[in-house]
Amino acid sequence: MALDNVLNRTIDLYHFRPETSIPDLSGKVIIVTGGNIGLGFQSIVQLAPHNPQKIYLTARSRTKYDAAMTELRKGNTSIDEVVHFVEMDLSSLASVKKAAEQILSETDRVDVLMNNAGIMGTSPSLTKDGYEIHFGVNHMGHALLTNLLMPLLLRTAKQSEVRVVNVSSGAYEMVDPKIGFDEKLVKTDMAKVSGSGGNLMSRYGTSKLANVLHARGLAKHYPSVTSVSIAPGRVKTTILDNLYAEGQDKFYGYFQKFYDIVIGAKTPYDGAFTQVWAATEPEKARVENGAMYFPVGKKGPGTKLSNDSALVDRFWDFTENELKRLGY
Repeated sequence: MALDNVLNRTIDLYHFRPETSIPDLSGKVIIVTGGNIGLGFQSIVQLAPHNPQKIYLTARSRTKYDAAMTELRKGNTSIDEVVHFVEMDLSSLASVKKAAEQILSETDRVDVLMNNAGIMGTSPSLTKDGYEIHFGVNHMGHALLTNLLMPLLLRTAKQSEVRVVNVSSGAYEMVDPKIGFDEKLVKTDMAKVSGSGGNLMSRYGTSKLANVLHARGLAKHYPSVTSVSIAPGRVKTTILDNLYAEGQDKFYGYFQKFYDIVIGAKTPYDGAFTQVWAATEPEKARVENGAMYFPVGKKGPGTKLSNDSALVDRFWDFTENELKRLGY
């Protein structure tokens, strides 16, 4: 990616500042997947002071939730009245279904669904449901959660503005156009695949392209709900840790650290601005249904793959058919 392109994506079009840019959220119910660390955690830090009725923090375990709450209480002594725990493992569709059932039993509205949780650099493997681990966690789990909550999102949309925000990445641009979206590869153990289709960035990039295509599909099929994808930019989070711990691609991992030092990377707090902006921007016209945004509020031009309407439709059908095949 050209340096001028990278720097251009650091522009904050709306001078977003959580303290003053986020409107009053009274009565709003918000869901943040993976809200215990990184961008999800910082999204909650920024949203909670603006009076939401409830924020559901999904995490893989109560231990992870408790650790997050310990930190959240340091800056907000009333946080326990707002933030509620939902256990959810995105690598298991059964766990996602259980999480959705809990949410549906506890609230009569959802105003914001922030599909934030994600993994990168995990050892080649398949999810419990048979998907390449990055694709399964970063897309399929969120797709099911969104589907199960959609009736409630649609009911809420009759009363007020509703947003679905898919947290993608600039890595969606790294998918080889010659390969594109390969239905077989996303259900293949990548340890058995050679060539560009099986490398780390291709696997991760495919899952991030999926987030973009999914948002575009949601916008087409459910126009009353504003669905967008965002790329947070370069952020210092724990998402690269697996590159070192599991030896997936140490060269790439160390290159990224060097890149962060030379070019610079945002803190997680600053990195969360784009997804929080997309979730709360009060002027609806600024948040285009189906679009992708870079920091902060800058609409991305897309790629040959992400702009392919036929691919959006094919990907939508693939996802829906897969979930139906598995009984969801």
